[in-house]
Order: sequence, then structure tokens, then C-alpha cells
Amino acid sequence: MPNRADAWELLCEYTKGEGLRKHALAVEAAMRACAKRYGVPGEDEDEAEWGLVGLLHDFDYEMFPSAEQHPFSGANILCGRGYSERFIRAIMGHATYTGVPRDTAMARALFATDELCGFLVACALVRPTRSLDDLEVSSVKKKLKDKAFARSVNRDDIRQGIEELGADPDEHIRFVIDALRPLQKEIGLTPTSV
Repeated sequence: MPNRADAWELLCEYTKGEGLRKHALAVEAAMRACAKRYGVPGEDEDEAEWGLVGLLHDFDYEMFPSAEQHPFSGANILCGRGYSERFIRAIMGHATYTGVPRDTAMARALFATDELCGFLVACALVRPTRSLDDLEVSSVKKKLKDKAFARSVNRDDIRQGIEELGADPDEHIRFVIDALRPLQKEIGLTPTSV
């Protein structure tokens, strides 16, 4: 399987926008943390693989944004670049309209973190600190109810993803906030502690 440098090169080849690259980094970090928490020991907890799934889940979106193209185009590209069927299926499953079941812990974790990562970054960006350091779960839940806030984020996908993962919503939101904190600068936030 290709390594992280290969994956980053592929992401940059297809994704020129800084925002989508930052989102890829956020989901990569969340997925690496999820591998330790939700992976099946000895079978399904490869932290590097989970991270790469997070990094590449939307790599084709900028060039192929329609539902007819994304993530189908990306899946074909990944297949040609040596990524495993399991890896590709996890990415296909993050888009509900593909009909690909999320039948592995890795696929369920990707679905449960993708939209949530974007939402958490949006929550942090409107805080005076522009940081995750003082972001509380209660604030996130309040913003989730505000349909005008970050309206492009699919709240149903967040809810469904957490349910499919079998996680407690408050715990999962806190877990993902904590997973993103170490790379706040890289994803456009301002950490309050160094």
C-alpha cells in the first residue's frame, strides 16, 4: 500500500484548495485516533491505514464534485494507485448515496468523523479564541441545533455516523475535539496553549 508521502502527493495533485486540504488533515488526525479507540485488535486497528483513509476520503471532490462523480472517480484513481479494496470501500461508504455499506469499523469511523470534523472547525472559528482549546461539547450541541450555522454540514450524517459507531454522542464529540487539538495550526485554528 502507498505510504503517507504518496497519499499527500495524491491529495495535492487533485486538491489545490487550502480549505479542503485542511479538512483532509483534520479527518486524518481523527481517524488515527479512532483506530486506537474503535479498531478491532489484531484485525482492524492499523493507525496509518485509518489515517490515510481520512486524508484521502475527499481528494477527488474538488475536481469531481457532483454526486455522480465523487467518490466514484476517486475510487477508480485509488484502485489504479495500489490502495486496497477495503480502503476504497471505506471511502465509498462515507457518501450515503453510493449504497456501499459501512461494514468495517474503519468505514463507520470515517462516516462518524468526516462531517463532525468540519463542524468542529467551524465552531472553533467563530469563538473569540479561534481555538478548540476552550470548545465545550455543550457549545457544539447548541450549534448543531442552529440550522443557519455551518448550513452545509449534514447534521443527519453526524447523528447517523455516531449511532452506527455505537458511540455516546457527547463522548464522541469530546474525543474528536481532543484528536484535533494537536494540529490546530495546520488546520487554520489558533491554539491557546503551546
